[in-house]
Amino acid sequence: MGITLRQLEVFTAVIDHGGFGAAADHLRMSQSAVSHTLAAFERASGAPLVRRSPAITATMFGEVVLPHARSVLAAARAMEAAIETHNEKDATGFVRVAAPPTVSHRLIPELFALWRTEIPGVDIRLFEGGDAELEEWLATGAVDAAVLIDPDPFPAGGLLLASDDFRAVLRRDHPLAASGRIELEDLLADPLLVTSSGCEPQIKQLHLMTGAGYAPAQRVHDVSTLLAMVEAHLGVAIMPSLAATMLPDTLIMVELEPRLGRRLVLTGPTDRPWNPHVTRMRDIAQKSTGSHREA
Repeated sequence: MGITLRQLEVFTAVIDHGGFGAAADHLRMSQSAVSHTLAAFERASGAPLVRRSPAITATMFGEVVLPHARSVLAAARAMEAAIETHNEKDATGFVRVAAPPTVSHRLIPELFALWRTEIPGVDIRLFEGGDAELEEWLATGAVDAAVLIDPDPFPAGGLLLASDDFRAVLRRDHPLAASGRIELEDLLADPLLVTSSGCEPQIKQLHLMTGAGYAPAQRVHDVSTLLAMVEAHLGVAIMPSLAATMLPDTLIMVELEPRLGRRLVLTGPTDRPWNPHVTRMRDIAQKSTGSHREA
């Protein structure tokens, strides 16, 4: 078929960046070159891969091809990194790392700063997503590494970055805000606000542990919207303690009973060799955090 890596890069970039111009900027190509490259890929594939209007999206056939394209590109990046490592060349290229928003706000900036210092030639790019999305992205090659929440089983070679627990998020003038620790039942009189972008399975589990019914008053996608709604007296929330740095001054976290913890694990894919850059990133993180990994 004569399909090239450049065609796969163009195809995925057009979808990921939502347009030909943005893909051209990302790939440092002209928009005309992006358009011609994608057209050549579609001719080789025998069918359109991308809808041009009303918005740039993958066709039904494009959706079938997309995960394979991502997987091939991830393998190609890993192979290039392996060749560099073998030839003892300075690390170059890029790595895609996915993490949920409650991890990105605190742990990820510290790790990215560390990685930039230790391996400056590698361009490490962050993709934020919900807990359920991360495993799929890792499996399909959309990302090379991810910070997973409570992976079961623990992934081979994974690094435990941190552990935290779930707590109530209240306005500082809430009657329970001065409590050192509160029971989940104490929150049931307030409307429960949750975010669909992560942690909802654990919040459901908390309610199951106490026999309380789970009936959110509002479900939103963005964490900042969730916090703004708590600020506006619209209800209370439950969030992991690592997210405390995301809270405005008007809100406070209070420990919650029963206690439910979570583990944050940095890992590569389970069904193909890791990109050597990811292995190095894990080892750098391990030295910094003093955490442990499992073989």
